[in-house]
Amino acid sequence: MNTLETYQTFYFVGIGGIGMSALARYFNASGKKVLGYDKTNTKLTRELMKEGIDIVFEDLIDDKITSLQQDKTLVIYTPAIKTLGILDYFHQNDFKVLKRAKVLGLITENTECIAVAGTHGKTTTSTLVSHLCKEADMPFSCFLGGISENFRSNFLYNGSQYSVVEADEYDRSFLNLSPDWAVITSTDADHLDIYGDKSHIEEGFRQFASLVPENQHLFVRKGIEIGRDHRTYAVNEKADFYSDNLRMDYDKIYFDFHTPTETIKDFVWEIPGIHNVENATVAIAILHSLGIDFETLKKGIACFKGIKRRYTKHIYKNGKIYIDDYAHHPTEINAVMGSIKTFYPDKKLLVAFQPHLFSRTRDFADGFAESLSKSDELILLDIYPARELQENFEGITSDWLLKKINLDKKEVSTLADAFGKIKEKEFDILLTVGAGNIDTLYDPVCQWLNEDNQ
Repeated sequence: MNTLETYQTFYFVGIGGIGMSALARYFNASGKKVLGYDKTNTKLTRELMKEGIDIVFEDLIDDKITSLQQDKTLVIYTPAIKTLGILDYFHQNDFKVLKRAKVLGLITENTECIAVAGTHGKTTTSTLVSHLCKEADMPFSCFLGGISENFRSNFLYNGSQYSVVEADEYDRSFLNLSPDWAVITSTDADHLDIYGDKSHIEEGFRQFASLVPENQHLFVRKGIEIGRDHRTYAVNEKADFYSDNLRMDYDKIYFDFHTPTETIKDFVWEIPGIHNVENATVAIAILHSLGIDFETLKKGIACFKGIKRRYTKHIYKNGKIYIDDYAHHPTEINAVMGSIKTFYPDKKLLVAFQPHLFSRTRDFADGFAESLSKSDELILLDIYPARELQENFEGITSDWLLKKINLDKKEVSTLADAFGKIKEKEFDILLTVGAGNIDTLYDPVCQWLNEDNQ
């Protein structure tokens, strides 16, 4: 196969995905010609087009495709797309066609790669590691699974010595990477449509851990068995690296950080939740191990703004609070709602949740029911199918899930009707949560709450 450098054009099939768009931005920043297809025109695809990337939204073989030279064009696709005429054309005409994960793996081969894996926490942790690298002015590029509030992007180029990547376990994609440093934040059951059961997920993470060449470069949350030597991290319990003495002052959290040989007091940051202090702990540990001083790390932690759709919070003049989050697994929802209840124990919480995938809804129905029952009122949206067909999951619906939820005030809604229902409710805090297209509620809700406060 040609090396990546020999290709002049890169065509992305499914360019609007968060991981695909980061790669597209990388090649665009490298001076290559980048174009692609996506089913839906979104805020992200519009941003890519503003950056000079040509995108189409119809599955048509046009002149731009037929004019591409087979030996100078690399086609990159996401496994979320199963059938597409454009993809068939590239296969039939002998273009080189690779999965996104394979291409990202090729990029990491030529850098000192810092890979962050885990069923929960990897986006926040990889984004924070990238932010700290930027604050330390390290020569790095990053490929993230979310939009950094500091960068306003899921990609940043500041050099090529290091790469920071979010290591995705879906479809075992992370096994394509070449990590020199790695984090494993969690190995909870998820993606059972791929792995079958929790034991196979855990085996997948053990395979990922085996890719890291040095024990001192592998950081694993304490309590996770990974099958090889590594460095541990934790919060409120001793580990190789740990944080404790957590104090809350309004919306800020203070904590002390411990290495095997020293204690650094009074880190300050504004991202709520003990789980996020865990993410900060391992990010500090890695950057410290890379030689970055604690003064720089303290400043970096203090100015970290978080990630879009990871506990994105707005407080309005009338006291109402709006929080938007990407959580789509019971463990993640528990973490978000736990943070809300910690900071605002007496406020009425309205939750609008969109389940993501029929298989995930089926596999974790009892967990979803338990976590969602902690709200005061619930609007449960229809299940977002993504790559799945409802006909293969008979009986798995939001109405079915709603019956399991122990709550007096609860109802099912379409996405189209959800905004109108929200406007009719009484609440102190609104939480919109889910990984599908529930994010389309964000702008209308913000606009409505802003107008309501004028």
